[in-house]
Amino acid sequence: MPQPPPDGPVLLYDGTCGFCAESVQYVLKHDRKRSLRFAALDSAFGGGVLRRHPELAEVDSVLWVQPANRASPSERVYARSAAALEVLRYLGGIWWLAAVVRVIPTTVRDAAYLFIARHRHHLARGGQQCLVPTEEERARFLQ
Repeated sequence: MPQPPPDGPVLLYDGTCGFCAESVQYVLKHDRKRSLRFAALDSAFGGGVLRRHPELAEVDSVLWVQPANRASPSERVYARSAAALEVLRYLGGIWWLAAVVRVIPTTVRDAAYLFIARHRHHLARGGQQCLVPTEEERARFLQ
């Protein structure tokens, strides 16, 4: 049975990356709102986003997807450092301080992001691993 479209933000991540899996676990642990949804880039939902946004076809990055709503009639997708900053803004708390990084030009922020992304498979404590959400968390993951 297909899942209904999400009414809130979705974080797309590399489902085969241990560093990405650890990052998603971190977000799950610190998500006070419990409204953020998750999907792997190679999931049906992730594939749909990439088909709707062909300019992202070559992007091997975390993506923040903000669905269309009354305030914004079109879907917005943030990639690389912009997506990471959206995650931090969403988490709130002390993370709002990361907004200061937005004054750095996107090309510089993305260069730093891409450096980390190139080495992400070596940054995980356990190497390559799959994300195994708890029963409660599973409902927040899109297929």
